Amino acid sequence: MPASAEKSPLGIIAGSGTFPLLVARSARNAGLRIVAIAHEGETDRALEEVSDVTVWIRLGQLGRLIKALKKHGVRTAVMAGAIKKRRMFENVLPDLKGISVMSRLVIFHDDDILRAVARELAKEGIEIVSSTTHVPELIAPPGILTRRKPSRTEKEDMVFGWRIAKEIGRLDIGQCVVVRRKSVLALEAIEGTDETILRGGQLGREKTVVVKVSKPGQDLRFDVPSVGVRTIETMVKAKSSLLVVEAGKTLLFDRQEMIRLADDKGIAIVSMEDKEDLQ
Repeated sequence: MPASAEKSPLGIIAGSGTFPLLVARSARNAGLRIVAIAHEGETDRALEEVSDVTVWIRLGQLGRLIKALKKHGVRTAVMAGAIKKRRMFENVLPDLKGISVMSRLVIFHDDDILRAVARELAKEGIEIVSSTTHVPELIAPPGILTRRKPSRTEKEDMVFGWRIAKEIGRLDIGQCVVVRRKSVLALEAIEGTDETILRGGQLGREKTVVVKVSKPGQDLRFDVPSVGVRTIETMVKAKSSLLVVEAGKTLLFDRQEMIRLADDKGIAIVSMEDKEDLQ
């Protein structure tokens, strides 16, 4: 971090979910002031309670975002929380800066958009850093996290599903795949992880394996894969038996409660490292 940024507030460009709140609380506990840029219709209003300044914007208002961060002296910022991809097809009205950035993009992939935003912020002297810097305790450790270990058949599906998930990640389609008996039941696209799990469960009926990984070459400043209690609750509905995540590159929300629920429902959770041989 540049010396000039050490005493400046931390900017949080906030999406939905609890993650922006967790980052804000952790940063405040470390003595940082928080300037939050919250998105209307996405960000939890509780973020106002843990931020020193909160500015509400609409999706696509990049010029207003930059102006707010600069006004409050922000030199370092993080992106925390997701923006529902479906919002891209709703009434998004970007401002002039947003239009300028979007017009230069050939493909509207998530990382392409976010990298373009980060470059624009960098031109204004604002550095985007990984949000995981402030919440290292949320990062998934390697190993089997539950009492139950995966069966031989589940291990085969782990390896198979991992390869498929990495491939759709390379194409920037999604990060999650549902498989059973080395057959692909569902691939994540714009609908999100929970609906992917449910769709795979409808086709597989039971004992489906859910694999969620980072994209190859994932820029951890953006869109870090995450799972939590709701993921396990969705897997229970889908009658899934195993969740596989990527160690060191996945956020585990409410880890103890998540593992407790998985143990109670007989679901195994494995956090494996890339290229790990589990055969």
